[in-house]
Amino acid sequence: MALSATTSPSVDKVDGFSRKSVRKAKQKRSQSSSQFRSQGKPIELTPLPLLKDVPAPEQPELFLKKLQQCCTVFDFMDTLSDLKMKEYKRSTLNELVDYVTVSRGYLTEQAYPEVVKMVSHNIFRTLPPSDSNEFDPEEDEPTLEASWPHLQLVYEFFIRFLESQEFQPSIAKKYIDQKFVLQLLELFDSEDPRERDYLKTVLHRIYGKFLGLRAFIRKQINNIFLRFVYETEHFNGVAELLEILGSIINGFALPLKAEHKQFLVKVLIPLHTVRSLSLFHAQLAYCIVQFLEKDPTLTEPVIRGLLKFWPKTCSQKEVMFLGELEEILDVIEPTQFVKIQEPLFKQISRCVSSPHFQVAERALYYWNNEYIMSLIEENSSVILPIMFASLYRISKEHWNPAIVALVYNVLKAFMEMNSSLFDELTATYKSDRQREKKKEKEREELWKKLEDLELKRGLRSDGIIPT
Repeated sequence: MALSATTSPSVDKVDGFSRKSVRKAKQKRSQSSSQFRSQGKPIELTPLPLLKDVPAPEQPELFLKKLQQCCTVFDFMDTLSDLKMKEYKRSTLNELVDYVTVSRGYLTEQAYPEVVKMVSHNIFRTLPPSDSNEFDPEEDEPTLEASWPHLQLVYEFFIRFLESQEFQPSIAKKYIDQKFVLQLLELFDSEDPRERDYLKTVLHRIYGKFLGLRAFIRKQINNIFLRFVYETEHFNGVAELLEILGSIINGFALPLKAEHKQFLVKVLIPLHTVRSLSLFHAQLAYCIVQFLEKDPTLTEPVIRGLLKFWPKTCSQKEVMFLGELEEILDVIEPTQFVKIQEPLFKQISRCVSSPHFQVAERALYYWNNEYIMSLIEENSSVILPIMFASLYRISKEHWNPAIVALVYNVLKAFMEMNSSLFDELTATYKSDRQREKKKEKEREELWKKLEDLELKRGLRSDGIIPT
């Protein structure tokens, strides 16, 4: 049978240019909700009396009925459908939020599965697709959740439920289990920052209430970060998860477990390598500092890790690294500082010499920090020789006058710290420069002689100069 000569119309042409600068204009990102239902008959909910209008003994049963009604999920992509019922559900959710906030005696054992069922029906869903190659969180507008008028109230209700004085984790743990937590963590990839903010509070409450889930939560966050660093480099909720971790680390008992130290070295330090670091760097730096305040002996592996992953071609990331290093140096112990001062100040010396003035400026600001200055002064005999050549050269050659002024201040500070060493280094630097200039002059003279010889040879071959 002969093969068809025509190409299948479904085959896409390969575009060799996938960079953002040449990507095709994107279609408008729909403010999508994945909570779709088949377009059938309009949804009808039977109106129920208000909880405050029925006698107290009947309220728990009515509370359960209202929870069951709120399991109904509407299609918010169709803005004109079920308007009356959407408003009824919204007012019912508002009523439930108020009820769990002020009422007592409503949390019967039968209420727990119904609450978790209602919350699950509303919040657990497949998130709208987000192509990591197309969506840039720093530039593009996020896809907002269309069903937010209901979703926000569901989250608000669930938080009030978890914070209730009557809440009993021993009963709730049958329903808020590992599967529930896994689904919750998946939602952190939502593009809607409002949803991620609520999820952060929910997960934090669950971590605080359910001791049996703590190790599981930490392990799953660990897995999300590893997948983010080594596979996808795309996950919207990294900053929020790091915020939760910041308070978790703060509560770690001493001495730190090997599991926690490994998480610091194998997960948190490699997080510095991703392109989107600026989106969560503040939260990441806070977690790192929390670890070092708990256990100062971790300072050396942390700083060596940062130096290992130091950005070579991105000045914006260099400025972030320098800011984080200053936060670390603010809490460093003098005994730990001695261990890392040489590699650290070699890197700072390179930053001071950077042609990008923001990098150089950020590094020179270290000398405005009193505690760092005290550490430098105690170890000036080691640090000054590392820094001197760069500082002296910049003071004569840098293009930016603001940097030159800062360098002069640093040199003045070094001179006041250790004048004899400063004078010795100055003399050595000048003699080295003279030797270099002499060698440079000799090289230039040698090249001139070679050029003259070449010129003469060319003239001879042309017969202009007789042989």
